[in-house]
Amino acid sequence: MKIAIPTAGGHVDEHFGHARTFTIFTLSNSGEVLEEETFYPPSGCGCQSTVGVTMQAKGVSLMLAGNIGQGAITKMAGHGISVIRGCAGEIRDVLTRWQRGEITDQDILCTHDGCGHQGN
Repeated sequence: MKIAIPTAGGHVDEHFGHARTFTIFTLSNSGEVLEEETFYPPSGCGCQSTVGVTMQAKGVSLMLAGNIGQGAITKMAGHGISVIRGCAGEIRDVLTRWQRGEITDQDILCTHDGCGHQGN
């Protein structure tokens, strides 16, 4: 299984659409981290970019994110990537907490205030 996390300085980036890097963890069937990769997304804000296409090609099936808009969630779903929203903290800690079942989707959406593309 491959899990992506929008990353800023080793922590979950607060806004998916502004993330300059993603960390992709490859997990074994037992949940052991087999590989950790830094991925630099193409330019463009979130749902406006081709980040979902690239993540799908890399085999990502889940993203643990902070704030994310509905347009980006829809695009990720179109590429077979589920999103768990409302994550915060150091990325390895977030991954571990998710594996323990301590993190679930928070059903929150970014309203895109200040992003320059309302409603996308």
